Amino acid sequence: MFGWPPALVLTLAIVAGASMDATIKFLTETNHVLLVAFGRYLFGAIFSFAIYWRAGRPAISAEMWRAHGLRGFVIATCAVTFFWALSVLPLAEAVTLSFIYPLLAPFVAALILKERIRLTSVICAAIGFAGVIVAMQGAPSEAESPQHDLGVIAVLVSAAFFSIAMVLLRERAQKDGAPIVGLMTSLFPGLILLIPTIAFATPPAMETWPYFLLLGALAAVFMYLMARAYARAEAQQLAPIHYTELIWATLIGFLIFQEVPRVEIYAGATLIVAACLWAAWDERRLTALKPELHP
Repeated sequence: MFGWPPALVLTLAIVAGASMDATIKFLTETNHVLLVAFGRYLFGAIFSFAIYWRAGRPAISAEMWRAHGLRGFVIATCAVTFFWALSVLPLAEAVTLSFIYPLLAPFVAALILKERIRLTSVICAAIGFAGVIVAMQGAPSEAESPQHDLGVIAVLVSAAFFSIAMVLLRERAQKDGAPIVGLMTSLFPGLILLIPTIAFATPPAMETWPYFLLLGALAAVFMYLMARAYARAEAQQLAPIHYTELIWATLIGFLIFQEVPRVEIYAGATLIVAACLWAAWDERRLTALKPELHP
């Protein structure tokens, strides 16, 4: 697998990620969302540790612990909000709305890194949010799904935190390597969620334990493959592959949950993905021009 193209490795990661989302949605039907989030990171850490051990237990420096500790808070917040959204939204709809995260990255960078926001980023974000509005058309009424609108808000909040996590992933994947990134990505959020889970969640139903194990295995595979892909290729080169998740989410949602997404979901997804691809193309264009602009 190590010699496989990064695009193929990321595609396999996306399939694992869509399967992980479906497992989360299934578990939230009978378990508290905090428990599911904690279980994802607890069992994910166990499987990730096995990968880390098999990789020769590469050294983890104090700087790595600090960096991944900060990233852990971002990931934990992203996870809880998205997991809760999965409990109240159809799988394909939650995945479609989550696609907005690349369009939020320039604004996150402007806020944190004081980078200048380009006009293209503003236009792409406007198109993307228009796609969100289109995707929300034909949504069930409040009587049919009282928490639907809150679920949409939760996905958008999660997307904002995910955009931060992906920027940090690119940096850490290059510095630390996939085994360490995979382990830390599960270990720190699990530690952060431990106390809230004990305080607010009830123990899991015994019949769901195998699914928690499956969740952990999928999470470890997803994170490991993501780290390997991003360690070997630029983020903008891989960005389009993330949108294939809608295909897998639609298929899994239909087979497992008997969900048939509304036509508006795909219309909105078209706008969101088009905006993201335009933003990625513009980023590549500017990157190519940099040597010319700064000889």
